[in-house]
Amino acid sequence: MNASDIRTLAANVLAGIAPEADLSAVGESEDLRESLDLDSMDFLNFIIGLSQGSGVSIPEADYPRLFTLQCLVDYLAAAHPAP
Repeated sequence: MNASDIRTLAANVLAGIAPEADLSAVGESEDLRESLDLDSMDFLNFIIGLSQGSGVSIPEADYPRLFTLQCLVDYLAAAHPAP
C-alpha cells in the first residue's frame, strides 16, 4: 500500500464511523482523535477498520503509535510495503 491508498482507506473507514468528520481537514501531524473529535470507541473502530481494510494486524500495544495521519501512513506502509 502506498500513502495515497492508506489515506483513501482511512477516509473510507472514517466515513463509516463518523460521517461528519473530515479527514482532509486534518494536518499530517495533528492528533486524529482530537482533530476529528473521536471518542475511544470511535478510535477503536477506526483502527479495527484500518486493520481489516489493509490486511495488517495491528496489535493493541501499537494503537498509541497511530495518533496522527503521518504515523498511520508510516505504520501501514511499513507493515504492507508496495510491490
